[in-house]
Amino acid sequence: MAEDLVLDTAIRDWVLIPLSVVMVLIGVLRYFVSKLMRSVSQLPDPKVVKEGQVIVRARNLRSAGNFIPARAFRSRRTYFCNEENGLLHVPKGQAQNPQAQMFSDPNMAMDMMKKNLSMIIPQTLTFAWVNFFFSGFVAAKIPFPLTQRFRSMLQNGIDLSTVDVSYVSSRSWYFLNLFGLRGLFSLILGEENAMDDTQRMMQMQMGGFGADPTKNLSAEKDGLDIIQHEWVLPKFEQRAEAVLRKLVS
Repeated sequence: MAEDLVLDTAIRDWVLIPLSVVMVLIGVLRYFVSKLMRSVSQLPDPKVVKEGQVIVRARNLRSAGNFIPARAFRSRRTYFCNEENGLLHVPKGQAQNPQAQMFSDPNMAMDMMKKNLSMIIPQTLTFAWVNFFFSGFVAAKIPFPLTQRFRSMLQNGIDLSTVDVSYVSSRSWYFLNLFGLRGLFSLILGEENAMDDTQRMMQMQMGGFGADPTKNLSAEKDGLDIIQHEWVLPKFEQRAEAVLRKLVS
């Protein structure tokens, strides 16, 4: 039978609230530190910007191509997908491996290292602080019942199976704040801080390398090649005439 606990108000005042405030302050401080550590002369690559605009135009053609005649659609598709000088055509050997691109550009590697350090160091120090001072505390209670599958997520650091699952330990509250404050940071710092710690951890697990931009061009080219054009305006005129006939009759 799960036990119901009576939480002392001192735990709320000296554990729950300070832990939440410290997590928010560390997130804001990390944002400004990472902003100061960025390269001052970090300008967007004109080639990357051009490729992104080409992909956007090709997607617009693929999604709205049925609203133009077949001849116009074929001419535009040739303009994008021509094997000789098409905008989406990537010659063999031109595609560059993102890992090779990173090693060839020391500024990219340095910026990536700065971002990783700005995330790892504050998290390590904060977790050590929480684990040393607040380990074993039951900090809060979820106001709705939960199943046993949430026990390992909400009661990290508490080895009691008789405690109700809705109680949250201080260590689990740290992780909940770590992965759940993205909306608050976006509200405080703006959309520039849209990338949260979860996405950064996924990038680190993948090696920190971005996707090959030439793959997006090739994928969009394949999408345009296989699309079947069907002009919808003549059918629209027929439908309009049928509706008018029904109204007249």
